[in-house]
Amino acid sequence: MTNILEVNDLAVSFTTFAGDVQAVRGVSFDLHKGEILAIVGETGSGKSVTTKAIMGLLANNAKIKSGTIKFAGQDLLKATPKEMAQINGNDIAEIIQDPMTSLDPTMTIGKQVSEPLRIHKEMSRKQAMVRTKEVLELVGIQNASARMKDYPHQFSGGQRQRIVIAMALVNNPKILIADEPTTALDVTIQAQILKLMKELQKRIDTSIIFITHDLGVVAGMADRVAVMYAGKIVEIGLVDEIFYDPKHPYTWGLINSMPTLDTKSHRLAAIAGTPPDLLDPPKGDAFAPRNPYALKIDCQQEPPFFAVTATHAAATWLLHPNAPQVTPPPEILRRQQFYQKHFATKVQQLDPFSAAK
Repeated sequence: MTNILEVNDLAVSFTTFAGDVQAVRGVSFDLHKGEILAIVGETGSGKSVTTKAIMGLLANNAKIKSGTIKFAGQDLLKATPKEMAQINGNDIAEIIQDPMTSLDPTMTIGKQVSEPLRIHKEMSRKQAMVRTKEVLELVGIQNASARMKDYPHQFSGGQRQRIVIAMALVNNPKILIADEPTTALDVTIQAQILKLMKELQKRIDTSIIFITHDLGVVAGMADRVAVMYAGKIVEIGLVDEIFYDPKHPYTWGLINSMPTLDTKSHRLAAIAGTPPDLLDPPKGDAFAPRNPYALKIDCQQEPPFFAVTATHAAATWLLHPNAPQVTPPPEILRRQQFYQKHFATKVQQLDPFSAAK
């Protein structure tokens, strides 16, 4: 499968009065042409910083310590501001989570959606408005010709989000970055927007990086999933592999905390503790203090990625050939058994050994 984007060993820090915050620590992944890659994790895990680095939109106090970001053979970290200005909005576009902060209340919708066409395609006003009408209709804005003259406050929250999507799609970008695009919407409108994005992705054959903390959203949206914790990717795989056969204890915790129709308890399961202070990242596995399955080595040495399948890998010492065999939480075990019965062609067995926590 063709890679349209390749991120390798990306490290980003932020200079603060207290010291340097290591926000992204050696992140590597690729994005295939025409796929939806979801990046999930708690707030502060480095999801948005990673995508801001891709677009060259990091804050002034940010410092890229290492890494490469290759798009169409070009390392974006070495691109000039002028080159990035041409790429952003044309080849790579972003959908921001709050449409009211990304839409100018003093400009009509038609003018705002057509602006990227005037800048990047150098279209005439008439040509840009024709294309604007087409894309507004594409995202489901009814009576688009008349509504192009309206202002943001004259639209509902769901309609404003559709308009923001239209702005991102108007130039047919090769990569679309959606950063929590449905957070501010109620669940009914959220479902409509997610369905719309999935349909548009297929129709215009763009690749999407979908940022979210909500695993439930990912299930029906993504092709692959990357799980981030404390500035690192800890597990990556096809969506079925992550949901039905997760291997990292952090992924177990995220999935175990999701409510289901079978949930009987009045309290949802939660991951104990808090994320580490990235001013001084811990030695070894950053998740070890919150991990009930942690081994002694987790506090001493950072785990490498272990391949589960050709498409699935996780950075946990539990996948080492000599690691002890542990029993995941009941919900995870049920999902794994379902996966092994219906999806998996080969189940990796671990050889137990006497390792102390």
